[in-house]
Amino acid sequence: MKALESSAGTPLLIRTGREMRLTQAGEALVRHAAGILAGLTAAEEEVAAIAGLRAGRVRLVSFPSGSSTLVPTALAALRAAHPGTRVSLVEAEPPRSVEMLREGDCDIALAFRYAGGAAEWDDLVVRPLLTDRLVGLVPEGHRLAGADAVAIGELAEEPWIAGCPRCRRQLVEVCEDAGFTPRIDFATDDYPAVVGLVGAGLGVAVLPELAVESVRPRGARTVAVEPPLEREIVALTLPDLAQVPAVAATLGRLAEAASRG
Repeated sequence: MKALESSAGTPLLIRTGREMRLTQAGEALVRHAAGILAGLTAAEEEVAAIAGLRAGRVRLVSFPSGSSTLVPTALAALRAAHPGTRVSLVEAEPPRSVEMLREGDCDIALAFRYAGGAAEWDDLVVRPLLTDRLVGLVPEGHRLAGADAVAIGELAEEPWIAGCPRCRRQLVEVCEDAGFTPRIDFATDDYPAVVGLVGAGLGVAVLPELAVESVRPRGARTVAVEPPLEREIVALTLPDLAQVPAVAATLGRLAEAASRG
């Protein structure tokens, strides 16, 4: 009691002989004590629920083709195993998604990087998921539609349809390595639009297989490209967040979804 009074900075009891009675401050403490204890109990129960995956929240950011392929499978498995864990999803392309992770706006960022491309992720936990092959997309009636594989240089005279800014830069680099600069007639972040434009005969494109999987390519054919092109799909989080049970479980389900693909 002496320690409590010292902490409070005021007497809590009035001692008269063998009797004691509460001061005004002591009465105030008693009134709030039950609520404090109840709050501590509730906090302990909530923390235990989160640790035991009976509750919890994960904020996930993903690029669009990941959102439509890997994410649904992963989240369905997570919900089946841990129905109390809630996941929110926002779409963003890297590097913006990685910035959101570092700024505290998400817990996991599903991202990608092209082979040989630099990505400053040394401060993050990197969970490799899969290698996503890039394929050529040509109209059904195109002269190369039935080819087993197409060298990028064979498409030098074609009009091109490009994807997201990062994908666009990669396309230009690959084409320049093959000795030409692509004539990009259309550029869009929307993969269904890319496929639709190719299907209408307005050009050719190079797309990740994940993107093609997420869209039904009507009027277009996929062909392998040479040299082989690919990108690495990863899940990123912060070191401390990787220890949070709900985050760890979500990372695990994303890895399982990728392995099934």
